[in-house]
Amino acid sequence: EEGVPPTSTTETFVAAKFFVDNWRWQDVPFYLRSGKRMARRVSDVVIRFKAVPHSLFRGVTPESLSPNTLTLRIQPNEGIQLAFEAKYPGPKLCMSSASMDFHYQEAFGIKPPGAYEHLLLESMLGDQTLFARQDWVELSWGLLTPLLKTWESSKEPPAPYDAGSWGPPAADALLARDGRQWHNPDGA
Repeated sequence: EEGVPPTSTTETFVAAKFFVDNWRWQDVPFYLRSGKRMARRVSDVVIRFKAVPHSLFRGVTPESLSPNTLTLRIQPNEGIQLAFEAKYPGPKLCMSSASMDFHYQEAFGIKPPGAYEHLLLESMLGDQTLFARQDWVELSWGLLTPLLKTWESSKEPPAPYDAGSWGPPAADALLARDGRQWHNPDGA
């Protein structure tokens, strides 16, 4: 990257797998990927539902069906998308992917304020709803500080990745070990 020394080991990307240690989320993996200069600037939360153990349709295997997903688009193009498999109407058995999309701008005819605009307005109004509480910030740093110290003392440099990509191959390998792949917005 222009202006960055080739010997730089500053972390600009993370791909991680987390678990929440309680009964409700037991054995449910949460994957996070974030970085600078990626293919697109986007914040999405993608919920991929478990595959069905058997198919309701004769001749259609569960493996041949795309997983149902719920995508919460935080920015840009704020909205919600539900993607699922549906039987095409008619007597013949044909499955097809379908989706239901909600876009704030299309629904209300105005562009929602940007994240900083919203936070500045809430700050001026004295509304702390969207701000992190002190105990949450302290807990976050308590969880991340040991990880950052481990990286700092590691002899292994961060995995490089090309600007404009979705990250290093090691990020793809993280999900591939679980038979998954990253959601790249808009098929990018």
